[in-house]
Amino acid sequence: MSKLTHFNEQGRAKMVDVSAKPETIRTAFATSSVELSHELYHLIHDNKMKKGDVLAVAQVAGIMAAKKTSDLIPMCHPILINGVNIEFAWEQKNELQYILKINATVKTKGNTGVEMEALTAASVSALTVYDMCKAVDKGIVIGPTFLVEKTGGVSSADFQRNR
Repeated sequence: MSKLTHFNEQGRAKMVDVSAKPETIRTAFATSSVELSHELYHLIHDNKMKKGDVLAVAQVAGIMAAKKTSDLIPMCHPILINGVNIEFAWEQKNELQYILKINATVKTKGNTGVEMEALTAASVSALTVYDMCKAVDKGIVIGPTFLVEKTGGVSSADFQRNR
């Protein structure tokens, strides 16, 4: 069983000290999804949403969110992010519904990982799609959101989710 590192000797929350960890190249890949109607798929795909290009705005929102993760998640370290990439892919669930897959990859050279930044980027991209489309359909479903892969670091092994 792993030792919980975010608690001090009094059992209270603390930010982990990563100053002794060596800098390594670290990456994280997370995904989220947005399930939406056939109508919304066509409005987004054909760039006919009144608020503008949904995917372009969601992409920028995800990048911005990755950079602001430590402002949102209390125990996350503010880190220098070297790169963020957000990609989208469509899947047709059935004749009435589509799924937008959102993939976020974040990279840094530092002494702590970027899993939370990738998860935040994917999540905020999904929330942005909802925000831009809710006037047409409030029944949009977000998720699941999860870490797919992480690399880098010394103390913990690389991770790859079994699909």
